[in-house]
Amino acid sequence: MSTHLLVLIHGMWGNPDHLAEMHRIIAEKFSHDADDDLQLEVLVSQENRDKSTYDGIDWGGERITEEVLKSVEDIEREGTRKVTHFSVVGYSLGGLLARYVLGVLLTRKFFDNVIPVNFTTFATPHFGLPHSGSFRSSLFARLGPYFLSRTGEHFYGCDQWSGTGLPLLEVMADKDRVFFEALSRFPHINIYANAVNDMTVPFITAAVQAADPFKLHETNGIRIHMNEKYAPLIDSFELPSSPPPPPPKPPLLSLDFLRRFKPRRPWLPPVLQFRFPGSNVQLFTMLFPFLLPLILGAVVFRLGLDARASRARIKDLEMDPSSSSSLIHLLYSIEREVDDAVADLLDDPPLAPETPSPGGSEPPSPSSETEPDDVQTDTDTPVTPDTSSPPVLTETQHKIIASLNSLPQLHKHFAFIHPVMNSHAVIISRDVKRFDLHRKGEGVLRHWADRFELY
Repeated sequence: MSTHLLVLIHGMWGNPDHLAEMHRIIAEKFSHDADDDLQLEVLVSQENRDKSTYDGIDWGGERITEEVLKSVEDIEREGTRKVTHFSVVGYSLGGLLARYVLGVLLTRKFFDNVIPVNFTTFATPHFGLPHSGSFRSSLFARLGPYFLSRTGEHFYGCDQWSGTGLPLLEVMADKDRVFFEALSRFPHINIYANAVNDMTVPFITAAVQAADPFKLHETNGIRIHMNEKYAPLIDSFELPSSPPPPPPKPPLLSLDFLRRFKPRRPWLPPVLQFRFPGSNVQLFTMLFPFLLPLILGAVVFRLGLDARASRARIKDLEMDPSSSSSLIHLLYSIEREVDDAVADLLDDPPLAPETPSPGGSEPPSPSSETEPDDVQTDTDTPVTPDTSSPPVLTETQHKIIASLNSLPQLHKHFAFIHPVMNSHAVIISRDVKRFDLHRKGEGVLRHWADRFELY
């Protein structure tokens, strides 16, 4: 029997349990819509979990690639089943791992005999973590590459990958590299992004856009139309030509004045939103300012230990002779050969008449790269930049945006999950057993499952 292998990849600090609802919903969908000729097999990746996620997109991707190939071998061992179709879903960091895995599989000739079908990401930082210019953003950009080890370097684009001198995310978006070539072979590419309240992966990098029309959604007059069947997904949105005037300021110390200081969304993460009996609420509130430094100190200490352990693992991986066949080393060898060939060419150039360069050969400006006209989205409204506090995007990030948006089969879907402190986990219903709030993301998963193509 022919088999369609679907691989699910979790995110940073993640484990397979985070994708339990995703697995349940897609399995439920195809148990009802069973096909006699093609069976869906779901592999929830196990090999790059918890602390291993510190080790970088590349080493994590290599682990998952081996897991995929072993799964194919196990499926086909008895000779009664054959993997003929392939799809992959990545959540958060998992989306970047998925894009890397595709490049490795392409070099292994995997797609010579297997048909690529669906590629999907949820809340994935496709061009890394952007710098918003705020103190918090600056602090994270400075400390992230240290406390998150190699993965942090990839997130913030401060790595020089495999001797190329370029960040890995830029290499993965290069149209001349295997990563982009492999991605472009998938006829169905869908990316889901949180429009608001994602404190982990901002909208612009999850949606691969330079502008954020939702950042000032409470004041810019945007009209959002929700998808009735798949809430909290946005069906469409409209931005006014000019924002509405601000409301009049309420009188000092009036009831309306005091309401302005009431938080619009929970200020504590779900894990700390306890329901204390009796007067314990007041006790916790009084102690929280003293407990917070201790909690933050413990988190920083743990991150430092995990990052140090990760660097030790990476050193062992780089010294392991068996890793010489990994894509990291193979591409480095190719780069060296190309560099040598270019050097030879420059030392002894062929005689040829000079010809004027064709018009338009210079790279386009970032403003023309970021919003191509051929991107297919579920929101047809043009996105206008937020001029109040625009993100500080690098030239590399603009290049990645332009490259990924050039894929004609790319579809974008935006979730409006509000009010929550952080919508990052909610979009995939990551832990519905502990947090009932996470059930709000079920409509997003149902939408993905209903759009999933088996052939």
